[in-house]
Amino acid sequence: MDVLRTPEDRFADLPGYAFPPRYVENLPGFAGLRLHYLDEGPREAAQTFLCLHGQPSWSYLYRRMIPVFTAAGGRVIAPDLFGFGRSDKPADDATYTYHFHRDSLIRLIEHLDLTNVTLVCQDWGGLYGLTIVPDMPARFSRLIVMNTAIPVGESPGPGFDAWKAFNRTQPDMAVGRLIARGTPHLTPAETAAYDAPYPDARYKGGVRRFPELVPVSPEMDGTDEGIRARAFWSNAWQGQSFMAIGMADPVLGPPAMRFLHRLIRNCPPPLEIEGGGHFVQEWGEPIATAALAAFGGR
Repeated sequence: MDVLRTPEDRFADLPGYAFPPRYVENLPGFAGLRLHYLDEGPREAAQTFLCLHGQPSWSYLYRRMIPVFTAAGGRVIAPDLFGFGRSDKPADDATYTYHFHRDSLIRLIEHLDLTNVTLVCQDWGGLYGLTIVPDMPARFSRLIVMNTAIPVGESPGPGFDAWKAFNRTQPDMAVGRLIARGTPHLTPAETAAYDAPYPDARYKGGVRRFPELVPVSPEMDGTDEGIRARAFWSNAWQGQSFMAIGMADPVLGPPAMRFLHRLIRNCPPPLEIEGGGHFVQEWGEPIATAALAAFGGR
């Protein structure tokens, strides 16, 4: 496998992201690949917050939430999916499949032996995270869910269809500029930080592929996982939940999140972030603070 590795110096002095990198190599089924993750807070913490990003972002997206969770005594694990952030990036776009990503997250959870986990998820972090919990429910106790969905073989909606079509025209997507477009309070340095993982278009195979992996027809990988996940969250989920909605998200905004809210058993009314875009973690400090308050302060 031809694997690209972003030079470390591209991650120097990123605003708000002074977290030391951690790496795991050769997860089962992923020989020759190095995956990056953040591991903040005490390892013996009562609560572990597993923060999963989507496309085309990376763990930088959680920099506003991590300090809130650690200040409350929690441990935070925030991985970069392969193809994103500081993780290795296979050069062949075809490497990036639904199960390639999902299996890597499962192997990481097992490798770190995470328990009493609060899943924190948005975008593909939810598409994967919300299907992983049913496969290992004993490891998870709480949920913080933001603009995402559980597809089951049909399109999430016209906003997604438009995004997928746009993505196909952008083989060298300007990642930072895209994220800043819906997040106007980003500084130029923060916008540039989202571009740090991608020296050139060769590094963007993961970015290019993700919209094509959403299971929008019944025969696609991920449809069965989505069907099982919807049943689990509706009928079997016993943990606490908290939902925040970026109300200005044109792709997975209020209609998609209202539908997801109805699926999650005993989910209280969502926190609505007026003006919040798809990458609602950029409004993350008040979201994390409100979630902890809902959970009793930790």
